[in-house]
Amino acid sequence: MSAERDPVQRASGGDEDLYDVATWEPRTALDRLSSWLYGSIVTSARAGVVVLAVLIVLAQFAAALGLVFVDRPVVALYVLLSVVPALGMAAFVWKADATKREPLELLVVTFAFGFLFAGFAAVLNTVFSGLFLGSVTADAPLWITVLAPALYYFLIVGPVEETVKWLAIRLYAFRSDRFDAVVDGAVYGAVAGLGFATIENAIYIGREVVLAAGAAGSTAAIDVGLQTAAVRTLAGPGHVIYSAFAGYYLGLAKFNPDDAGPIVVKGLVIAAVIHATYNTVVTNLGVLTDTLGVAPGLAFIGFVVVYDGALFYVLYRKLVAYRAAYERTGAGRLDEAASRSEEDATYLVSDLDAGDDRQ
Repeated sequence: MSAERDPVQRASGGDEDLYDVATWEPRTALDRLSSWLYGSIVTSARAGVVVLAVLIVLAQFAAALGLVFVDRPVVALYVLLSVVPALGMAAFVWKADATKREPLELLVVTFAFGFLFAGFAAVLNTVFSGLFLGSVTADAPLWITVLAPALYYFLIVGPVEETVKWLAIRLYAFRSDRFDAVVDGAVYGAVAGLGFATIENAIYIGREVVLAAGAAGSTAAIDVGLQTAAVRTLAGPGHVIYSAFAGYYLGLAKFNPDDAGPIVVKGLVIAAVIHATYNTVVTNLGVLTDTLGVAPGLAFIGFVVVYDGALFYVLYRKLVAYRAAYERTGAGRLDEAASRSEEDATYLVSDLDAGDDRQ
């Protein structure tokens, strides 16, 4: 929201010193200490979130995967190959950005946060899974086997996973001056989704390899890992698409602060709903394939291609609309002028520094 002003502030017009009466800025030692404490608390809180995420991910890997990536390096290769389509989709969104390219530092940090914050989602999903899925048993009625997972996906999995990916953008890149356009949110959202998809694929593939190795031996485990990687190859791009939508609306919120809250919520609702819809349909594909007599694998591939393709087209049209507005309004020329001014200022500082060195 835009800053509101006290009646005394408005009436004075800035002509009177109202420090500690109706206005405030750090002047005294206590003021400066208060500012420092506030900054320290905020910074520590952000650092604490990251440290907690790291600990959760390490615990996940230790408990579920052990040393699978060390003992069987080919499994790590499967993970890398499984995220290639998601990487390609994120790269497309990055390329479609009509404005200045985003700095590598912000992209790397956002990817890392998307990777790490997946641990928060895993914990929350696990905590609530029993509440929703406990009634899904072998002899449960069909409506329960369909409705219970759907509620779980729409009320827990979709909102939780899209929120942690949103947090991966909000915690660092969003606060940077280089996040200077609405469309930048889509870029960082796509990268956060790529990070999330990477660790999710690693856990799924690694866990299946560990289970298969214990039951059928090393050779069978590698085959299972390859099969799981093939399935996860199709699952990864969805994370990029969903969080790109949420990221776009986060960018829209940054430059429309009076309505930032509703805009952020809109983006998260869109991302969570399309995410939960995907999960619900995939979970119930067995019912559909039995009814229609379609091979499960073919049905899965067909659904993912059509669903992700349709959503990606909607996202693409949004990026195209932004590019058209960017070019139509001449915003690109303003960006170029600003860049030249920054370069001129940099050269001026360099010349002054060089002059000081010669003196």
